[in-house]
Amino acid sequence: MSKRKLERYAVDAALYLVFGIGAVVVILPYLWMVSKSFTPEGEIFTTTLRFLPQHPTLGNYLAVFAQKLVPRNFFNSVVVSVLETSGVIVTSVLAGYAFARLEFPGRHTLFLFILGVMMIPWPVTLIPSFLVIRRLGWVNTYQGIVAPHVVMSFGIFLMRQFFLSIPKELEEAGFIDGCNRLRSLVQIAVPLSGPAVATLAIFAFTNSWNDFMWPMITTTKMEIRTIQVALAVLRSSGGAATEPWGQVMAVATLASLPTVVVYLTFQRYFQKGIVMTGLKG
Repeated sequence: MSKRKLERYAVDAALYLVFGIGAVVVILPYLWMVSKSFTPEGEIFTTTLRFLPQHPTLGNYLAVFAQKLVPRNFFNSVVVSVLETSGVIVTSVLAGYAFARLEFPGRHTLFLFILGVMMIPWPVTLIPSFLVIRRLGWVNTYQGIVAPHVVMSFGIFLMRQFFLSIPKELEEAGFIDGCNRLRSLVQIAVPLSGPAVATLAIFAFTNSWNDFMWPMITTTKMEIRTIQVALAVLRSSGGAATEPWGQVMAVATLASLPTVVVYLTFQRYFQKGIVMTGLKG
C-alpha cells in the first residue's frame, strides 16, 4: 500500500473518530433522558451512577397521562405546529415563486428587506407582537400563538433559491399549452420542489414544536398551553430532590418524539433540498 493511501486512510480514520465522539456527546443526554424516564423516583438520586434503571417501570408515564392537562398540552403542540408549518409552507412557496419568477417594481429591494429581517434577533419583535395579539383579543387562543409565525423569512429565501434552479423552459412549455401563472406554480413548480418543501417543513415544525417563550407569553391558561410550557410548569418550586424528575423526563421524552419522527420521515429529502437550493443566487 502506498504512502499516499496510508495518509488518506489515517485522515479518514481521524475524521470518523472525531465525528463519532461528537455523535456520542450529542446523543448521550437524550439516552440519559429516556433511561431516567423509566427509572423509579427513588433510584434517580443515588450515590451509585447507573445509566440503565435497576428496576424499569412505566410508572412515570402512567402518572403523566393520569394528569389530564399533559395530553391536552401535547395536543395543543400538535395543532399549533401543524398550523404554523402549513402556513409557512404556503406563504414561502407563494412569496418565493414571486421573487424568483415575477417582475414587479421594487422586487430586489423588497427581497433585501426580507433578508434583513432574518438578521433581526427574535426578542426584538417579542413585545410588539404581543401588543398586537393583545389588541386583537387573541391571548389564550390558537391564532394568537400561530399568527406571528406563519411567515418565515428563511422559508421565503429557501424557496426562492430552489425555484431559481428550475429551468424556465419547463414553465414556458406549460404557458404554450395554456397554463396561467398560478397553474404553472401548482402543476409544474410545486411538484418539482419536494426536497425544498421537505427541508422547509423540518425547519418550520422543529422551530414551532420547540418554541417556549412565545406560547408562554401569549397564554395564561394551562388548557391552551403547549407541551414545552407544560414541561416547565411540571417542575415544582421546591429543591431538586423534591421535583418529580421521573415524570419530567417522561414528558421530555414524549415532547422530543414528534421532531424525531418528522426528521426521519423527510431525512432523504433534507440533504438534497439544502444542496439544490444553493445552485443559483
